[in-house]
Amino acid sequence: MQYHEIMDDTTLRTVMQRIEARGDNTASNKSVQDKHETARWIVEAVRKSGDAAVAECTERFDGVALESSQFELTPEELDEAAAQCDPALLAVLERAHGNIRRFHEKNLRTSWEETFEDGTVLGQRVTAIESVGVYVPGGKAFYPSSVLMNIVPARVAGVKEIIMVSPPSYQGSIHPGVLAAARMAGATRIFRVGGAQAVAALAYGTATIPSVTKITGPGNTFVTAAKGLVRHVVEIDSEAGPSEVVVLADKTAKPLYVAYEMLAQAEHDEEAMSVLITPSAELAAQVRACLEVEQEKLERRDIATQSLKNEGVIIVTRSMEEAILLTNLYAPEHLSIQTEFPGWAAERIEHAGAIMLGSMTPVAVGDYYAGPNHILPTRRRARFSSPLTAEDFRKVTSILCYSAERLAQDAPDIVRLATAEGLQAHARAVQVRVEGR
Repeated sequence: MQYHEIMDDTTLRTVMQRIEARGDNTASNKSVQDKHETARWIVEAVRKSGDAAVAECTERFDGVALESSQFELTPEELDEAAAQCDPALLAVLERAHGNIRRFHEKNLRTSWEETFEDGTVLGQRVTAIESVGVYVPGGKAFYPSSVLMNIVPARVAGVKEIIMVSPPSYQGSIHPGVLAAARMAGATRIFRVGGAQAVAALAYGTATIPSVTKITGPGNTFVTAAKGLVRHVVEIDSEAGPSEVVVLADKTAKPLYVAYEMLAQAEHDEEAMSVLITPSAELAAQVRACLEVEQEKLERRDIATQSLKNEGVIIVTRSMEEAILLTNLYAPEHLSIQTEFPGWAAERIEHAGAIMLGSMTPVAVGDYYAGPNHILPTRRRARFSSPLTAEDFRKVTSILCYSAERLAQDAPDIVRLATAEGLQAHARAVQVRVEGR
């Protein structure tokens, strides 16, 4: 784990430079470059060979041999999966589903039109996109929460076709909890296909898997690379990086609470980022001690330990103002504010995907249950990006209907602008109408 104690402005500048480099810190990483090249090969293979390439990649990378006729889950398989689920878990998913739906329903814009006295009409028509492909990770764990966070906003937005893909990493299929969540949220079709091949299939379409208008959902490096490669033919939510948290804390914070916010991110994978920024050297030392003890209690301790070694950071600043400066520079996916006056600190935060205020608001309440989306901008993209919402599954069409009176009134200005830009036909298109030709 990295440890920085800022003693002077030179140290501060060094730390700031390291934070700013996070946005593109994979550019020179050969391992990441190799994965991107593999993703490029997969995407091109699926574009050319369709289902055959999907089957080949699934067997090669997931170790599961499937015919194209086995890609899609049948209604009977979904019934069987639901029957295998713990009823208590299903009840929790239902409650989380309700919270997420209610939160995202408040986010929707509506169509509008304004009619002027002369009969001119201006407005916007807001409609849902036609189809979306939702990627749900598999592998080291199963994520019914990601199912809800992807599908519920799309359903709230009014998307008619919601296709879910997930790797066959549970006994050659998809975990029953994931399938139950997908059915609950409103997925229309589900395919046991993952990795870059699933992204490519959703983008280009195959004989079995239809193409979609947009692809959302987190994934590993191969999935992220594939989303970047297909974004010229299909919209994507983002090219997400590993999960990350910054804990902004002062001497009033409980070291155990801070440590577990860091461990909660570290247990995701070895590349997850966990950062503590505090003006209290005493708290920093206590958190380091807690981490040493508590990580040994985790079932995923090997992952968490490696993650803290790779991407764990503790920064001791000279003041809370300096701590806030560095927090804004990180622009973290998750920000946990554990200070005496969390509201005061939050007002000074300009860049964060989600802010958890106070010691009683662990990141997990947002990840699973409260309602806001846990699909958030990473790698400093919170400076210009937002969490996934229902509005990300909708589009706006402008409506214009000019009256003859309004056109005559505005024509001189429009003609002058068109002429200034050297676009004669634009100007004449207005003039011939005003002249009555």
